[in-house]
Amino acid sequence: MRLVPVLLALTTVSGLIDAVSYLGLGHVFTANMTGNVVVLGFAAAGAPGFSVPHTLTSLLAFMLGAAVGGRIALRLGRGPRRTWVRRTLAAEALLLAASTVVAFAAPDDTATVYTLIAVTAFAMGLRNATVRKLGVADLTTTVLTMTLTGLAADGPGTHRARRTAAVVAMIAGAALGAWLVDDHGLGIPLLVSTVLVGVLAVTASGRE
Repeated sequence: MRLVPVLLALTTVSGLIDAVSYLGLGHVFTANMTGNVVVLGFAAAGAPGFSVPHTLTSLLAFMLGAAVGGRIALRLGRGPRRTWVRRTLAAEALLLAASTVVAFAAPDDTATVYTLIAVTAFAMGLRNATVRKLGVADLTTTVLTMTLTGLAADGPGTHRARRTAAVVAMIAGAALGAWLVDDHGLGIPLLVSTVLVGVLAVTASGRE
């Protein structure tokens, strides 16, 4: 599978992950760090429903994942892009699989909340470092601010369909994630995310 469909599918996964984290882990994002910085401000100001420890855990784990992803890019980025992309996606799938096991094993435990925040945020940081190095325009997979700006500011162009697809993918993932969290808890949406990323790890071609 070419990179553009892969990155769009990963954007859907980001919507799923943020639905899990925001709705199920105490109003914290583990994929969208822009939102997380804002949430940290809310928490620091004492706004109800937000947690400084939760948000800091997510931010630090994401940055650690991004640092590891950057090192992997330096080591594997000189070789075939398909190998590098597939290995990074396989690592993300394994991290999400671990999160899934934890969510099913101890869904109501305080340690579970911190574990899920840390592991999913680490996975998203790892992926973001990879996506950044790939440099595919308008497909960051976790944030849409510049994508929406491009849609509004640039008018019709070669990336209009790609930008629109990214927005739709994020909405679809968030909607699916919200429904699954509300009706089935945290384990099922994490399992769906694991399977999706696992399939992408096998099928990604590395070509745009």
